[in-house]
Amino acid sequence: LETVGFVPQSRALKPWMVVLLLILSLTMVGLTIGLPVSFIDPDLLTSSNSGQKITHQFKDLQKMSENLVDEIFIDSALNKHYVKNQVVRLTPEGDSVTADIIMAFQFPSTEQRAVREKEIQSILNRKIRNTRALQVNVSSVQVNDCGKRAAPLAVNRIMSGELAPKGAWPWQASLQHDGIHQCGATLISNTWLVTAAHCFKRGANPRQWTVSFGTTIKPPLMKRNVRRIVVFEGYPSPLKEYQNSLREARVKTISNAVCKQPFVYGNDIKFGMFCAGYLEGIYDACRGDSGGPLVVRDNTDTWYLIGIVSWGDNCGQKNKPGVYTDVTYYRRWIAAKTGL
Repeated sequence: LETVGFVPQSRALKPWMVVLLLILSLTMVGLTIGLPVSFIDPDLLTSSNSGQKITHQFKDLQKMSENLVDEIFIDSALNKHYVKNQVVRLTPEGDSVTADIIMAFQFPSTEQRAVREKEIQSILNRKIRNTRALQVNVSSVQVNDCGKRAAPLAVNRIMSGELAPKGAWPWQASLQHDGIHQCGATLISNTWLVTAAHCFKRGANPRQWTVSFGTTIKPPLMKRNVRRIVVFEGYPSPLKEYQNSLREARVKTISNAVCKQPFVYGNDIKFGMFCAGYLEGIYDACRGDSGGPLVVRDNTDTWYLIGIVSWGDNCGQKNKPGVYTDVTYYRRWIAAKTGL
């Protein structure tokens, strides 16, 4: 199918729930180093005999240290590459306190690590005195908590296709056929992604598919080859138009009682499907979004994948919200195929 002018295009030919899994070869991307920084007043650690107060003081110092490093690199030439930092240890040493800080940066894999390390060290030396390098085993300091992200939500309101900040959705991927974006996908482990099977209308030969990560499709932050494709069941879907930058929107889940009404989707809503969006037809997933994630956050700021963009009647139409795969419905199948 082709789109002429501003005529909307359907996201899928068939209203059936489909799931697909990919396995990738992934390696850690980014630069992580540690620096003990002596800039904290040690009296702050010994001003109270209360263990509870000491704990709070340590947390305050940790936050102060992390905020300082944030300010240094956000206001530097590396602001586009800086991701986050975390204090892993505070140690009193004489008249000062040493903060062991892990800092994460993201650079294209073609750049030389040693050059970037020197640049990072130079920036810190200009801002903080008495710094020295801490040898860190990179693999031991990876952020392995599933569902955690570096960037907080920018606003607490409805977002209609706003540009997503760097690090906001680190599990979001672009599934590409011969270098052209076809669908979204969600990283659910170090090597597995989940997406919609109808994205593979061009075939399921892993050699023809790649997955990229980052806030833009071109250029991507990193790209990986697909090693294996496991299809549940699916139907082809036309996917031709997409935006280059990753965008985010907040939608509401809609009960099946409403979604199955004749004026919405009626009997087209089957087991393993649910609706999300707005009956007013303003905010919705659209072309190129199939296979992308619908996530929810709990009170510990951990995000969970609950849905996969599947299909819908055009984009943003009244009484035609987006239809998503219910990930929980397919949980056992995913576990059987991936071991997760």
